[in-house]
Amino acid sequence: MTEAAQLMEDHVLVEVTVPAPADAVWAALRDPQKIKDWFGWETDGLKDEIDFIFVTHAEADEARRTVTFVGVNDRYEVEARGDSSIVRVVRSAPAGDWSDVFDGMIEGWISFTWQLAFAFARHPGETRRTLFFSGPPREDRLARSLLGLDAAPAPGEPWSMPLGPHADASGQVWFTARHQLGVTVDAWGDGLLVVVDQPPTEKKPRGSTMLTLTTYGLSDADLAGLKDHWQAWWDERFETVEPGC
Repeated sequence: MTEAAQLMEDHVLVEVTVPAPADAVWAALRDPQKIKDWFGWETDGLKDEIDFIFVTHAEADEARRTVTFVGVNDRYEVEARGDSSIVRVVRSAPAGDWSDVFDGMIEGWISFTWQLAFAFARHPGETRRTLFFSGPPREDRLARSLLGLDAAPAPGEPWSMPLGPHADASGQVWFTARHQLGVTVDAWGDGLLVVVDQPPTEKKPRGSTMLTLTTYGLSDADLAGLKDHWQAWWDERFETVEPGC
């Protein structure tokens, strides 16, 4: 073993239990039509992004049920557990403590993998509709605090409180992580809100936030109304910046 290899180790970036057989979960990682049910959010470029990441820049091992992404040393692993599956994203990287690191790609894997679990657990085979907001806060308060979710209960517990432009909302805490959390929202057809807060840095002195709103079963008019209400709430408190800018 070379010295370089000895310095590398596997880091589990996120691990979830999905209530579906491994073959079904594996299909959701390989079929672009199924990937769009949990990965990313609605944009004109989502199809091309999925093709780039999961098709042209991915190497799949069907027997081991792993997908390795070219150039980033990250891979999805699907492990059968009877009628359920363990899904994890693993990064092969230098040894060390990553507890204080904010990495946009890692945060993306966390968000999307929990959205994969949510789709299987609550909406198998259903079509989602999403809204997305991204940018820094106008004051030194990130979204988790502005939404009151910094006091959210533990994963699996119910919550009920005002939420953004909603005077009253309810659901369940779906997951928590160091820099993000997800809560189900009953009013969005048992949808999901994922909040990612990047801490302040020299380049972004007020930090930055991303919100992904996943909905099910809303009419076009209801979705448009939801977008208008959240856009007004967002514009008062955040600037809008496209991801990657």
